[in-house]
Amino acid sequence: MTLEVLAAFSARACLVLLFLPFSALDKVLNFSAAVGQAGEAARSRPLATALILAGLFVEVVMSLGVLTGIADRFAAFVLAGYCMVTALLWKPFWRKVDFRLRGPSEGRETFWDFLENFAVAGGFLALAWGGPSQQGVAAFLADPFGSTHPYAQAIPETGR
Repeated sequence: MTLEVLAAFSARACLVLLFLPFSALDKVLNFSAAVGQAGEAARSRPLATALILAGLFVEVVMSLGVLTGIADRFAAFVLAGYCMVTALLWKPFWRKVDFRLRGPSEGRETFWDFLENFAVAGGFLALAWGGPSQQGVAAFLADPFGSTHPYAQAIPETGR
């Protein structure tokens, strides 16, 4: 294993660590509480349950895609969207009446959580649109399910 492969895997592991295993495991171990929290955005318990199951699927399957490098650009794109949607649904700092710059403020704490979600989304978008090959957005749109092959060994040119 080369240093480049280890670095690529470590960076990807850091990106998905929030979801796999921690958030996914929390949803499994505390399913009822997770459904209750989802009920803040969903009007019915069946819809809240569906949201949690969909979130669990995204967190596990897409995280594995990012880690393994299989359809990793698509997986990173989905996780970026997931981060943004969860920020908009569950971190609505603009609804907090106590948003203050000094002193205790639930609104300010929620604002930082909101920004953290978008920061993680930015990391996933950098992977989806850039990746190790820096192919860009056009390459992503041309082949959204393509893989970046982050762990492939570079074959040196022979210069024949």
